[in-house]
Amino acid sequence: MGGALVFWVGVVTVGICIGALFAFKGMTDPTLWRTCSVLSVTCCYLMWAITYLAQLHPLIIPKRDDLRIDL
Repeated sequence: MGGALVFWVGVVTVGICIGALFAFKGMTDPTLWRTCSVLSVTCCYLMWAITYLAQLHPLIIPKRDDLRIDL
């Protein structure tokens, strides 16, 4: 599982956002509901993608200090 997963989840996110554009037609204030749903899905995707990529390629390499030196 590499960076391609981020791309495919992004494609699913775009699909959900496009579906949200058509899902709220019969409501009293559809623009508000569409905007809230698209923004929340986009923010959740960005948070997940940044966290996933930060763990996939860390900037600082962790150092283990619990290793024994066998002589």
